[in-house]
Amino acid sequence: MATKDKPASGVHTGVMNIGRYLIYFGINPAALAYAMTTLGSCMINNIFSFYYVKLFVNKYKISEGAFHRSQVVYMVWNAVNDPLFGYLQDNSRVPCCSQRRLSILYGAPLYSLTFLLAWFPWQSYAPGDWLSGVHLMVALCAFDGMLTFVLLAQCALFAEISSHHQSRLRLIKYSQVASLIGSSSVLFCGVLSKNMEDFGAFQAFTVLIAVLSCACMLYTGLHSESRFDNKGSESDALLSADQTSDQSASSFSMLRTLTWQILTNRDFQLFVIMNFFQVFMLAFFNNFTMIFAEHLIPPDVLPSLAKSLMYGAGFICPQLLVLSCQRLLQSLGYYKIILYTFYMEAGMSAFMLVLGTQHYYILAFFLTINMVIIQAAFSLFGLPLADIIDTDLQKYKRSSPLSSMVFGTNALFTKPAQSLAPMIVLNILNQFGYEQLKEAGRDANPGALESLHSVMFYLVCLVPMCVAAVQALAWRPFSIRNSHTVDTKYIDG
Repeated sequence: MATKDKPASGVHTGVMNIGRYLIYFGINPAALAYAMTTLGSCMINNIFSFYYVKLFVNKYKISEGAFHRSQVVYMVWNAVNDPLFGYLQDNSRVPCCSQRRLSILYGAPLYSLTFLLAWFPWQSYAPGDWLSGVHLMVALCAFDGMLTFVLLAQCALFAEISSHHQSRLRLIKYSQVASLIGSSSVLFCGVLSKNMEDFGAFQAFTVLIAVLSCACMLYTGLHSESRFDNKGSESDALLSADQTSDQSASSFSMLRTLTWQILTNRDFQLFVIMNFFQVFMLAFFNNFTMIFAEHLIPPDVLPSLAKSLMYGAGFICPQLLVLSCQRLLQSLGYYKIILYTFYMEAGMSAFMLVLGTQHYYILAFFLTINMVIIQAAFSLFGLPLADIIDTDLQKYKRSSPLSSMVFGTNALFTKPAQSLAPMIVLNILNQFGYEQLKEAGRDANPGALESLHSVMFYLVCLVPMCVAAVQALAWRPFSIRNSHTVDTKYIDG
C-alpha cells in the first residue's frame, strides 16, 4: 500500500533484499528490526541507570538537597511526558509522531546524544556546587524525554507488529537476545574503566556506546513496520480545514475520554500497582547495588574485577533466564511465572535476613540473583500490557489500538518510582552518616560504619521481601491469565 513516506524504489528494493537474505538464514526480519531498538536502548539505559547516582553523589559531590530537588523535577517530568507522548503518537497526523518507525528513526540520534549529557561535567564541581544539581536535573529530564519518545514507539510496535501470542513470544525472544548483548555494556564499562575509577576511559566508552546505540535504533527506524502505520494516512488527506479545526477543538475531551476508559480497566489497575513496585525495585538495585557491594563485601573477599563481573551478570543473566524459559512461557503463561518470581524474591530475602551479614559470597550471589529475577520478570511485562491493549481494542471496537496511550498511562503511575527509590534510600543512608562516611571507607569510625552497614543490610533484605509480598497480593486477581492458550482470538490485520 502506498504511503506518503514510502522510500525510494531503490531503497525499498534493498530493504526487501535484506528481508529475503535474513529469511534464508532463518531470521525473522520484523523481529530483528524490532529487537535492534532493544539492543541500542539497553546499551545506554543500563549504563545510565547503573552509574548516574554514584557519579553525581561520589564524584560530582552533589548536595543531598540538590539531589532531591532534581529527583522531584525528574519524577514530575518522568510521569507527565509518557501519557502526553502516548496521546501524541496515537492521535497525531504528523508522520514522525504517528508512525512508529519514524518516531524511532528521528528520535534515535537525540536519544543517544542526551545519554552523554551526564558524563561530561559543565565545570570542575566543588562539593555542594549548585550547578551540579542543575546538571543532574537537565541530564535526567532530557534523557528521559527522548527515552520515552523512542521506547513508547517501540512498545507500540510490540502490540502492533502482530496480535498472535506466538509472534509476541518471538519478539520477546529476539528482544532478550538483543538485551543480552546490550546489557554487556555495563560489564565492559566496569572492566575498562575499573568501575569508573578511570573516568577518562569511562567517558570514551560512553561516547562509543552512544554511537553504536544510535546505529542500532536507526536500523529499526528504517526496517520496522506496524500493521497500523497507515491508520489514517488516506483519510487525513480527505479532511477539510473545518474538520481538522473541529477535531482540534474536541481533542482535550477525547483525551479525557480515552484516558478514563483505560484507567477504569480493572486489569490495568492491578497491573499498574504491581508494576509500580517492580520499577521501584529495579531502580533500587540498579542505583545502589554497587554502593551496597562496596560497603558490605570487603575488597579482599571480592576484588574490583570480580565485582565488575558480578554487576555485569546482574544485567546479562536476566536475558539468559528469559530465553531459557520460552517453553514455560508457552505452557504456564506469563501470569504464573511473574507470580512465582514474587514468591522467590520474598523467600530469598527472608533466608538472607536470617543468615546475616558475614556470609559475603552468599550476599554477593543474593544481590546478583535479585537483580536477575527482577529484571527478567520485568522483561515479560509487555505481554500483559499487550493483552490489555487487545481487550481495550475489542471492548470499544476501535479502528486502531491505543498502544502508546496504554503504555504511556501505565508509565504515568509507575515512572515516579524511578525517582522515589533513590530519594528514599539515599535519605535513609544519610540519616546514618553515609554522606560523611562514603569517602572515609573502612578508615572511618568503626561504630558509625557498623551502624551504616547494618542499615544497608536491612535495606537489602527487607525492601525486596516486603515489596514482593505487596506485588503478589496485587497480581493475584489479574484476570487475563490464559492468553497463551487461546489463539482463536488472535487475528492479524
